[in-house]
Amino acid sequence: MSYFNQEDLKKFGNIVDLQPDMGKKFFEWYGEVFKEGALTVREKNLIALAVAHALQCPYCMDAYTQGCMSEGADEEQMMEAIHVAAAIRGGATLVNAVPMMNTLKAKLM
Repeated sequence: MSYFNQEDLKKFGNIVDLQPDMGKKFFEWYGEVFKEGALTVREKNLIALAVAHALQCPYCMDAYTQGCMSEGADEEQMMEAIHVAAAIRGGATLVNAVPMMNTLKAKLM
């Protein structure tokens, strides 16, 4: 059994049911974020797709795969965005080895 149910993505708007004011504010802000601005809607969808993979949210992966496709992003662009996210996530893990190495160096000297 999986917690991910593709049909649940269609119910995302229902989050306003338990907190109408906060839900409404979230969706207003969310809508503004994804409007054309300094970045195109296609670019924003590619960023969102990469972040979705870094955060490992299957609902977001599904939504932004569809969003990227409808905004004209191709498979190569989508996979490249995901590789960027993977590289940042890997680098963020590795850079945290520096304090460990500092501690080792201080203890061994």
